[in-house]
Amino acid sequence: MFPLRLTAGRMLAPSVRHLTFERTDGEPVAFVPGQFIQFHFQYADGTPTKRSYSIATRSDDPSAGGRVEIAVSYVSGGAATERLAHLAVGETIDASGPYGRFCLQDGDHNGRYLLVATGTGVTPYRAMLPSLAQAIGERGCEVALVYGARNEAELLYGEEFEAFARDVPGFSFHPCFSRVPRTPPRPGDRNGRVQVALADLAPDPARDIAYLCGNPDMVDESFALLQHAGLAVRQIRREKYVSSR
Repeated sequence: MFPLRLTAGRMLAPSVRHLTFERTDGEPVAFVPGQFIQFHFQYADGTPTKRSYSIATRSDDPSAGGRVEIAVSYVSGGAATERLAHLAVGETIDASGPYGRFCLQDGDHNGRYLLVATGTGVTPYRAMLPSLAQAIGERGCEVALVYGARNEAELLYGEEFEAFARDVPGFSFHPCFSRVPRTPPRPGDRNGRVQVALADLAPDPARDIAYLCGNPDMVDESFALLQHAGLAVRQIRREKYVSSR
């Protein structure tokens, strides 16, 4: 357990806040991209509780230092929303971790990564960008990021992913808008759920490893699609985000 101090906060979308923390003791938070941390706090009646958030920090950001960045979705009536929505710059909150194995593996030799996300499930992929660029450069693999949002306003870090796709050959970004298409549309845009773009990418068991992160229904449906395409369970890595009050 260690205390984190909020150093900055900004709205990414109407109901999602990007928060930046640092340890109060000045120590870094060593993590592997794809891992998460837990915040510890209390319900109104004093009962202790905790919530998990994937780390969104990019190690290639020269100003990142020992920062911990997360994206928080607001849940109506949620205890974590109440705690983090009103956390002011300079205030502290207890945390622990990092935890989790939703990470790139050193032994991977695949030809392509299929990264699929909805909502704040895209945050671990933001943290993975430097590692993905290294994998593309060292072994020539490809990376396709398929990201589902209801509309353009809810496309978290969209400009960052588009810039990364322009700068890193081998990386492609496929935003999927389930309710309101972007106007005007951009290259790579899809109308519909992430399964539309995922099917268009023709998953190939001979070369693909897939990561699925976000809404449980999306994860389950995408998992079924990938299995139907022939990918083995070991080729599909999953992390479900479940809203808690």
